Amino acid sequence: MKLQTILMACAVVTLTGCGSKPPVPEWQLNAKDGTERAAEAWLRGDSAIESAEFARVRRELTSTGRPDLLARAELLRCATRVAALVFEPCTGFEALAQDAAPAEQAYARYLAGTAQPADAALLPEAQRALLSAGSPDAALAAVKDPLSRLVAAGVLLRSGRATPAVLTQAVDTASAQGWRRPLGAWLGLQLQRAQAAGASEEAARLQRRIDLVLGTAAR
Repeated sequence: MKLQTILMACAVVTLTGCGSKPPVPEWQLNAKDGTERAAEAWLRGDSAIESAEFARVRRELTSTGRPDLLARAELLRCATRVAALVFEPCTGFEALAQDAAPAEQAYARYLAGTAQPADAALLPEAQRALLSAGSPDAALAAVKDPLSRLVAAGVLLRSGRATPAVLTQAVDTASAQGWRRPLGAWLGLQLQRAQAAGASEEAARLQRRIDLVLGTAAR
């Protein structure tokens, strides 16, 4: 799973080749693998594995005494929540924010849906485009990394800019990756909108799909 967000652009770890270069410290390898496993577990709906993996990541990163690295890991964790429409304070990052770089602080505002035009220069290109795009649908479609696209869709919803096409892109992205948690959340949002519009057949179709995702479909 590629995580092409700011968290990878300013990576928790940077693994470069081999040859004559010094060996990569074990904490870097463990932190990189742990963050990826934790994110994947959360997206697939396994909270217990995610919690255990992230606890290991925290142990590896705190061993360096660098709060900036831990702040990036906390942002990644919060980004997975936004991807699944869990809009809650990013408390793990907030506790470390004073030692985070401006780019991480800008990304935290982006996740919260409160980024300002001045933050654009501090964000990666894909997120920068979303911040200023006149057409959120086209800007979202241009985000190639699946997790980044889901996070961006969550940000668009949080900031009141999500169109029906944004919801469709989010559902299709989560479905293609087999990410049960965000898929159920985005389908649920589509269901709410269908019900509010009185589209009973569409609502029934969406409910059947949600039942399938959640494992409650009739057998």
